[in-house]
Amino acid sequence: MNVFGDDESVLVVGGTGFIGAHLVNKCLNDTPFVTCLNLEGSGSSRLFLPDVEYLQADVSNKKQLESALYGRSFSYVINLSGYIDHTNYFSGGRKTIETHFAGLLNLIDCLDRDALKGFVQIGSSDEYGNLPSPIGETVREMPISPYSLAKVAATQFIQMLSRTEEFPGVVLRLFLVYGPGQDNKRFLPQIIKGCLKDESFKTSEGKQLRDFCYIDDIVDAIMKAAILPEARGQVINVASGTPVSIRSTIEKVIYLIGNGKPCFGGHPYRVGESMQLYADISLARQLLGWEPGITQEDGLKETIKYYKEQLENE
Repeated sequence: MNVFGDDESVLVVGGTGFIGAHLVNKCLNDTPFVTCLNLEGSGSSRLFLPDVEYLQADVSNKKQLESALYGRSFSYVINLSGYIDHTNYFSGGRKTIETHFAGLLNLIDCLDRDALKGFVQIGSSDEYGNLPSPIGETVREMPISPYSLAKVAATQFIQMLSRTEEFPGVVLRLFLVYGPGQDNKRFLPQIIKGCLKDESFKTSEGKQLRDFCYIDDIVDAIMKAAILPEARGQVINVASGTPVSIRSTIEKVIYLIGNGKPCFGGHPYRVGESMQLYADISLARQLLGWEPGITQEDGLKETIKYYKEQLENE
């Protein structure tokens, strides 16, 4: 069953990133009118699909964005722009705020709002800071970096527009997303590649509890949130809702691959690191009729398969 109508248009901002690339592929099953807006041009390492229109602009540059979007209208917009960046404010964090928050303002200013049916802003579990888990959406946010502050500001802005100007926006707060195609510098790709090479590698003691959700489930939630009127103006956690320890996750990867030599405790915990970060996903079940359908083991198997093929082709 299609989510988007075959005559409806979709703009994915950040459509060549990890989540964006999976989302674009899924959108193409519903409609031929898919556009990606990206910072990088055709030299990106991501695969550019022939059926997708690619636009290049920096969302923090309003003139550039206006030029890229001039004369275009979209039924649905999913904003995945920006990068995870935990730089402190006095070390350059202002740029992170401008990219994530000012970039959102610019994007909304440049859209044809008369044509817009749904807008999904991608938030982050970092908005909760070190609050105790399981975390629900009704708690007051506690940003601990310019990145999380910018995400909180974006959340409040979308909710304000929804309350005061009937803007069809929803914020999805993602926890830890994983799957094929993720940046090699992220946690699971590093662990998987180390195990595939049967290398010794240092890691923390691994007692942190985290919430991993497979990419296909994330994409499903994004598409549902875009079209459902019940989601308008809401902030919704999207995660597995099941806490697992970092250590048990590494041990699961080792079991599935049959190799790997982790040195648990080889790295100290990060200063201020949250030892428990996992979501209450009751609202996603209630409003979106969504819950994750892919087990951690099945998700890891697919992810391992991808990185194994990548290593074989190097």
